[in-house]
Amino acid sequence: MSELITEELVLLDADLGSSTTEVIDQLALLVANQGRATDAASLAADGKAREAKTATGVPGGIAIPHCRSAAVTEPTLAMARLNPKVNFGAKDGEADLVFFIAAPDGADQAHLKLLSKLARALVKKSFTASLREATSPAEIVELVRAVTSDAPAPAAAAPAAPAAAVASDAPKKKSIVAVTACPTGIAHTYMAADSLAQTAEEMGVDFAVETQGSSGSTPLDPAVIAAADAVIFAVDVDVRDRSRFAGKPVIQVPVKRGIDEPEKLINDAIAASEDPSARRVPAGAATSTEENKDNESFGAGLKRALLTGVSYMIPFVAGGGLLIALGFLFGGYDITGVADKYLTENTLFNLPDAGFMSYIGAVAFKIGSLSMGFLVPALAGYIAYAYADRPGIAPGFTAGAVAGFMGAGFIGGIVGGLIAGLACRWIGSWNVPRWMRGLMPVVITPLLGSIIASGLMFLFLGGPIAKLTEALNSWLSGMSGTAAAVLGLILGLMMAVDLGGPVNKVAYSFAVAGLGTASLADNPAPMMIMAAVMAAGMVPPLALALATTVQPKLFSEGERENGKAAWLLGAAFISEGAIPFAATDPLRVIPASMVGAGVTGSLIMTFNVISQAPHGGIFVFFAMNNTWPLFLLATLIGAVISAVLVIVLKKYVRKAPVGAAEPAKVAA
Repeated sequence: MSELITEELVLLDADLGSSTTEVIDQLALLVANQGRATDAASLAADGKAREAKTATGVPGGIAIPHCRSAAVTEPTLAMARLNPKVNFGAKDGEADLVFFIAAPDGADQAHLKLLSKLARALVKKSFTASLREATSPAEIVELVRAVTSDAPAPAAAAPAAPAAAVASDAPKKKSIVAVTACPTGIAHTYMAADSLAQTAEEMGVDFAVETQGSSGSTPLDPAVIAAADAVIFAVDVDVRDRSRFAGKPVIQVPVKRGIDEPEKLINDAIAASEDPSARRVPAGAATSTEENKDNESFGAGLKRALLTGVSYMIPFVAGGGLLIALGFLFGGYDITGVADKYLTENTLFNLPDAGFMSYIGAVAFKIGSLSMGFLVPALAGYIAYAYADRPGIAPGFTAGAVAGFMGAGFIGGIVGGLIAGLACRWIGSWNVPRWMRGLMPVVITPLLGSIIASGLMFLFLGGPIAKLTEALNSWLSGMSGTAAAVLGLILGLMMAVDLGGPVNKVAYSFAVAGLGTASLADNPAPMMIMAAVMAAGMVPPLALALATTVQPKLFSEGERENGKAAWLLGAAFISEGAIPFAATDPLRVIPASMVGAGVTGSLIMTFNVISQAPHGGIFVFFAMNNTWPLFLLATLIGAVISAVLVIVLKKYVRKAPVGAAEPAKVAA
């Protein structure tokens, strides 16, 4: 196994700039110069993207910027002792000790365990003091090797003895268990675990922690969990097997607070253990959200719920829409009127007069139609799930079905799902007797949540929303000329502005929701909207693929490789194929992508192009009737426009190249 750190990867008393981005740029360049990364720019971009999620400064003048990157060829640790110091977001001030952890996408467990040991050592004052006193890179390397080669795991990760083992004549200690986890699972996970463990020991609290990190996880002993008075979730990602902690008072915070405020978290957990009304882990909850639902704003919660609903809805829509398109391909466009008859009166061994292909078309069309019928219930069900976990699913699905029954459509599904989720979340917060807790998630919460959400939809909300939906459909059906072109422009801009993010998903959801009301004869407008959204979403990756082919010298080696993959991703309508380019150069890539996508969306609506399939790009040309040549033309025009703009902006609107600082700054 190669060394994580060498003397050439250590800088002492170095001036690497005045900002976190400058420091990361320099350390990424240092790693690349040692042959441990193929591209400094890509590595720096990944490091800065991770830094943007959560600041990596921790108490004690330490920073641990880290990332996984496809540019990294072997797990690497670069260290700098800064002069002057740089603010990495720690509450107690600037950092002078910076460890840049660069891990490949497929880092092996052995290396990840060494990196986790280093992260744990950084919370020890004796270790950081030695780093500050070191006079040469060789001393730093030896110090790091010493802490990463210790075989025994720190006591913090081992389950503590149950509190019941304390002598009966002594005051009973509080027993707290914790789970720590961060997105990359390399540094914060383990530092938070050891920070909490050390503080608990100083406070005289029995403590056990489970680190759910990249180097593996050893689950807490069920007996330790059962004996615990409360649980701390210091996490930025979902807690695995959260149901193990059902019924325990819980404190849930971002992982960095486990490093910054361990004493406060333990005191909060102790207080929660003595408060009958404290928030508890719901019974039957399999997962947690990445945020503390109790502390997030209404807007943040709404955004999270909508994205959750859309993400679970899309498989129903994609599969169902493609099957409907295949039904038209095999059975012709009159299959809508005869599919039910074929399937009830005929079989594979008793084919209808129209023949085998028509029968297969009827099968595909009917399966697709039934799948599309789950669009609104699935959307509503998983919006409710985002708010209330599993107990919200049934009330949400039911409210979505009511919305469909009343003609309230997509908007009704959103409203019904929100009501169901909020109602179930409120019901789940009730302080009920212990004997009733097991009934809450499987009987009481679904029952009352369904009554509240579906009752409100039937009695008060369904009718008005249905009228609004009908008016919207009528407006869309009557669109033509300038109005249609403007709508296409807006949808195109939305598809390109965040490349698979919330705005993109809103535009896509708007399009697929309309397919259920579309008709070639009476209401083709929703199919035009679907075509506009799909074509516009194809433009950014195709444009970047074209730009990297025409002007490869303007792009890094990693971007050129991504450009090759972007051809297929763009052709298949996977907008995320442009994300690697936008992440490293958003101020030039995103505006250029938006212009081309907007033009394409407008052209699609102007040309009256249709798509009966919600996904697939050029591979579902058969679902576009005879308009597919115009679909390709509009997409090609937008891609060329965006590619030209990207090239022009990269040539004439320059920025300082990442990692282009003076070589002297990265010399030992």
